[in-house]
Amino acid sequence: MLDEYMVMLEEAKKRDHRKIGKELELFTFSPKVGQGLPLWLPKGAELRERLEQFLKKVQKKYGYEQIITPHIGQKELYVTSGHYSKYGEDSFQPIHTPNEGEEFLLKPMNCPHHCEVYKFKPHSYKDLPVRLAEFGTVYRYEQSGELHGLTRVRGFTQDDAHIFCRPDQLEEEFVKVVDIVLHIFKTLNFKEFTAQISLRDPNDKEKYIGSDENWEKAEHAILSAVKLKGLTTTTVIGEAAFYGPKLDFMVKDAIGRKWQLGTIQVDYNLPERFELEYIGADDKRHRPIMIHRAPFGSMERFVAVLIEHSSGKFPLWLTPDQAVVLPVSEKFNDYAKKVADFLNNCDIRTLIDDRNEKVGKKIRDNELKRIPYLLIVGEKEVSDNLVSVRKQGEGDKGQMSTNDFAKYITDEVNKQFE
Repeated sequence: MLDEYMVMLEEAKKRDHRKIGKELELFTFSPKVGQGLPLWLPKGAELRERLEQFLKKVQKKYGYEQIITPHIGQKELYVTSGHYSKYGEDSFQPIHTPNEGEEFLLKPMNCPHHCEVYKFKPHSYKDLPVRLAEFGTVYRYEQSGELHGLTRVRGFTQDDAHIFCRPDQLEEEFVKVVDIVLHIFKTLNFKEFTAQISLRDPNDKEKYIGSDENWEKAEHAILSAVKLKGLTTTTVIGEAAFYGPKLDFMVKDAIGRKWQLGTIQVDYNLPERFELEYIGADDKRHRPIMIHRAPFGSMERFVAVLIEHSSGKFPLWLTPDQAVVLPVSEKFNDYAKKVADFLNNCDIRTLIDDRNEKVGKKIRDNELKRIPYLLIVGEKEVSDNLVSVRKQGEGDKGQMSTNDFAKYITDEVNKQFE
């Protein structure tokens, strides 16, 4: 066991997302900007954007509507929600405006803002469920000793959404969120995971808000949904959010470490605090139930885990650069540019390495950059309008026309979404 542990530690060093993130030029930190505030570099920003677009496409199929809310809110908003009393010490100091007595906070959570969006207009029982989604950036003051790359930061973006539904819709909506999480895990090759049911501590109810009746209803809804989906689960007492129980997905990465990715929470309490309502079939006012969900958790943490799980060798649809053209000498640079332009026009992200270096060195350097496909072009390729294809980790794949290679890449990407 000790030998296995030492091997795991050595492998973890190689997969460290801070090291690989720097090598692949995905993100950086600046002491002048501030600790725990990541700067996404162009390749990292593109990767993150593809993740966002992937989830937005999935969410659209499930009836979510995208919204945008501010990075700050009046202190009173978070007093109403209960976040100020629970997280006030972990938030940045209030922002004071020139108007006396006016205080704002950098938002620690998106849910209070989403409650106010729901209140924008009256709702009938026929309007529900209302599903509001946002890639919302939040801020929490973590101690400097607790900061760690992208996994523990002070500013991060949640793939957040809140579902406002009727009691008779709760289980179905919860199951649909589980389906989204499972789809994400399958697409990104997270094969081993368990679902952790986090309940409140019945012996320390002071930590939580809301009535016993509502807590029992919320906990029952989660237990019923995981049973329906047949998930492998563990139950933890005392790990619930202060406003409701939750289901957290614990993923095992390629070297056996467990990470918490994705969370779903049932909440009867914020709708009460914000006095949210809908008009029922009986023409009376009723409280909706709120489901909080973030399948990625946060973009920062998710990307960090994905880097370490894949060792920076991302799925072809996600990777920053899908192919690089390597001319064997300068006289083939024009043809290399022609190939790269064609592939980029086919939406295949392609670079050219036209450095005055031997082709062997170019191959080694670009394999270290984890680019999936290396396209070598020389005299024969130019005369026959071909490319010689090498695949990361598999070596020579033979010669293809640029049209055939474009189709080959497109087919491989499509298979990753099946």
